[in-house]
Amino acid sequence: MDSIDKAIIAVLQRDSSTPVSEIAESVGLSQTPCWRRIKKLEEEGVVAKRVALINRASLDLGLTAFITVKTAQHTDVWLKSFASTIARIPQIVEVHRMSGDVDYLLKVVAPDMAEFDRIYKKLISSTEFVDVTSTFSMEILKQTTELPLDYA
Repeated sequence: MDSIDKAIIAVLQRDSSTPVSEIAESVGLSQTPCWRRIKKLEEEGVVAKRVALINRASLDLGLTAFITVKTAQHTDVWLKSFASTIARIPQIVEVHRMSGDVDYLLKVVAPDMAEFDRIYKKLISSTEFVDVTSTFSMEILKQTTELPLDYA
């Protein structure tokens, strides 16, 4: 990946709907070579997907919770059950397998505490856990989808 690819990625991360003509101009290429580079980045999986970022408040999703999960079972059967459960709950928007004292960290968005409670009950009723703890975001100090390009 060269500096032009990085510059293209930087533009796409800010706004994936930017016309190829504008991207090409900003990175110093003509449209066709720029378009080819974008297609190559997509084919190689560097650009995994182009999406629209939706304002959560406009969808009445003002509550963000983080659920930490501990399990005593580290088997394929348990993991398949857990994966199936979280796949059926669209309000769980991220799941990370963690190191340390917590096995999994889940990010949940919901309109309010009552809906969060329904999600929580659905989660704990479908899979066996040793411990489940919820914490709630009070304020977002930084949130970005732009990845640093210094390491590419």
